[in-house]
Amino acid sequence: MSSRPEGQKEKNKGGRLIPALCNILGTLILLSVILSCLPPAMARIRGDQIYNVVSGSMEPGIPVGSAIYVQAVEPEIVEEGDVIAFYSGTSVIAHRVVRNQTVEGEFTTKGDANEQEDMNPVRYGELIGRVSCHYPVLGLLLEAYTSTLGKVYLICFAACGAMLNMLAGRLRNR
Repeated sequence: MSSRPEGQKEKNKGGRLIPALCNILGTLILLSVILSCLPPAMARIRGDQIYNVVSGSMEPGIPVGSAIYVQAVEPEIVEEGDVIAFYSGTSVIAHRVVRNQTVEGEFTTKGDANEQEDMNPVRYGELIGRVSCHYPVLGLLLEAYTSTLGKVYLICFAACGAMLNMLAGRLRNR
């Protein structure tokens, strides 16, 4: 049996609960920031390029807002059915290969949601690479992170997590 009065015991329990909650919340915030930054970092380490899908030409397989990971490949090894990313003027497009015409050095492509093949063939020189994988919604997150405002929000969110952890330490020491 404790020599403390009952009210003191309850105060100590409450005094430990708030720092623990601050610590848990701060840690979860910091982990979410770190985990949300890992996919693009890992892709870059593997040598992939990442693009955000902004049109519905590949739906439903690759929905708008997805992030596509593109691996550089030799044009001659691209097969029919592969999804490739290529330059079209200043835009990057991802479409499925219908034919790889190695003699002409070009691809015939088509978006999955489109009824007809693309009007212009894709020359080998316009090829960025083959789409190795895609992740729905990640493209929207990456788009937000690459904007100035998104970077500010990300830094503020991480700072809030760090401050909650510091607050927990101060409350424990009181």
